[in-house]
Order: sequence, then C-alpha cells, then structure tokens
Amino acid sequence: MRESLEAMVKSTDQRTLALWAAECAEHVLSYFEERYPDDPRPRAAIEASRAWARGEIRVGQARTAALCAHAAAREAIDGAARQAARAAGHAAATAHVGRHALGPALYGARAAFCAAHYTEAEAASATEHAWQLKRLLELRGTP
Repeated sequence: MRESLEAMVKSTDQRTLALWAAECAEHVLSYFEERYPDDPRPRAAIEASRAWARGEIRVGQARTAALCAHAAAREAIDGAARQAARAAGHAAATAHVGRHALGPALYGARAAFCAAHYTEAEAASATEHAWQLKRLLELRGTP
C-alpha cells in the first residue's frame, strides 16, 4: 500500500519539506499574482522557504514572511488568490514546523478548485494533488 501524504511528510527531512512546500505554493501562485500583481508578500514567503532550506535565513525571518503572506490572504477577495496566498504562508512556516508543509498541498489543491469552472473543479483539485505527490516523491528520490 502506498504511503499516505501525511506519513510521507512525517518521514521527510524538514529542509526537503520546505523546498517541496515552496514548489507547491509557487505552482498555484499565479492565481494570486494575476489578481494582485502589486502585492509581493506571497512570493516573498515562497522565497523565504527556499532561503531557509539553503541556510540563508533564520526561522524567525521565515516566520515573518509567513505572517505577511497570511495577511495578504486575509485581504484577498478572490477565493483562488486567497488559497494561493495561504499556501505561500504555510510554505514559509515549514521552516518553523515541518508539518506546515501539508498547508501548501491542501491550499494549493483548494486554489486549483476555486479557479476552475464548477464542472471541472474536482478534476482540477485532483490534478494538482497528483502533481504535488509526484513532486514530493521526486524530491525524496523515491519512484
């Protein structure tokens, strides 16, 4: 039986999770940036996640970026944009607690769902989730 996503997250090192979380958030970031092109907070949070994984910033700096992305999410009116900003916030928060990496996966799938036509929303969410799982397996070096 295949390992569940939650179990995979538990058994993956935190730096790999931060990189994966950043990729998941970036995969849906266009939903935010198309609606709010002048708001850099979610992109900055994604970059903070990567910077922490590379050892370039401390957890506190990543946490600040996460809080800023969550503020952007609260201010967003568009549902897909809001979910994408939440994904970015959780990507940065992964530096603090590895289980936050589940956030970009969850909110990324929700962003895809919100952005799709209602007749295609379930399929869009499932496609996003399949991409996320495939990417995590690749980063972990497992087939």
